[in-house]
Amino acid sequence: MRLKDCKMEPHSVIEVGETCQGNGGVEPGRMARIPERLQKRDQERQEELERRKEAKGSKEVTEEKSDFFTSTFSKQKADIEDMLASGGEAVPGSLAGRLEDISARIQQLQKFLNDSMVFLPQYELRQAQSALQKLQSDLAEKRGELLPKKKFAFRSRNVGANIKETPEPRKGGKQASTPIELTDACATAPPVNSDDVSAQCGFSNVNSQVLIKRAEEISQRDVLLTHLSSCTVKLFGAPSTLHIKHVRDSTILCGPVSSSVFIDHCSGCTFAFPCQQLRTHNTTDSQAYLHVTSRAIVEDCSGVRFAPFSWSYPGLEEDFQVSGLDRERNNWTQVDDFNWLVSDAPSPNWSVIPEEERKTTWD
Repeated sequence: MRLKDCKMEPHSVIEVGETCQGNGGVEPGRMARIPERLQKRDQERQEELERRKEAKGSKEVTEEKSDFFTSTFSKQKADIEDMLASGGEAVPGSLAGRLEDISARIQQLQKFLNDSMVFLPQYELRQAQSALQKLQSDLAEKRGELLPKKKFAFRSRNVGANIKETPEPRKGGKQASTPIELTDACATAPPVNSDDVSAQCGFSNVNSQVLIKRAEEISQRDVLLTHLSSCTVKLFGAPSTLHIKHVRDSTILCGPVSSSVFIDHCSGCTFAFPCQQLRTHNTTDSQAYLHVTSRAIVEDCSGVRFAPFSWSYPGLEEDFQVSGLDRERNNWTQVDDFNWLVSDAPSPNWSVIPEEERKTTWD
């Protein structure tokens, strides 16, 4: 039917394909639906424009935040490097205080990084973490260079006991467990990937002992625990990093760790600590009560189980502030298994500890 044969009212609208009814009029119902369709299309178009605008705005905000972080972090880092470079020029009586000021600045920068992790690209995050670790290492080296090393000695509740002695075995073949505590400076342990021996402290080659360190001994230092068997280790304070290697059938409890915890070649252990990042390698049949602000990583592991951090001690909140970790952010269930690349199935190498099986008392 030709369009001119349809009789229409003035200003009528008709879509292509509409047919005339009766004496040339357009079907009334279909005429009423035409404006509704146009309105719906226009609304959808407006909504799509709004979505694009919001996405663009969100991207711009993220980029602005990232740019602000980069410039602020770089400036603060340069200031700390200048303070470290001029550390030897300080008056001897104020040297320790100056180094503590530098340590406080590094802790503030660590907190700034922790607060910015949600919007930072992974590459920039890794770069910042690496820079912070270098600052902490440089500070430890400067402290060892400028401050005289204290002579250390071990104190035991049993007179004559020391780190190298093996307690008399109990009946049944088990050794007695004697708490050991360091009285002055931290014991020097072999460094991990570092030439600075003085920067690290910890325990090594100990069997069936209770080992304790206080906050003043480990604060913002690298702590190394290696070749321990059937021990209980309690670290009160906020170390910079924690390395745990070749440990079996032991319990390791530690306060908030400012950066990373590295676990390697451990078995039958229970760990409890807060940290920024956890990397676990070659570890079996162990459990970690974890507070982690980024993500945990397992590699070449099996039978590793996780639960939220639950150990507590007087001064824990103050140590959280020293570490710069976010008390409210805990990603303990976000674990990346580098040996499991299947995205639609959970890794068989790690699991969550059921609530009824979790430890609630630690003494």
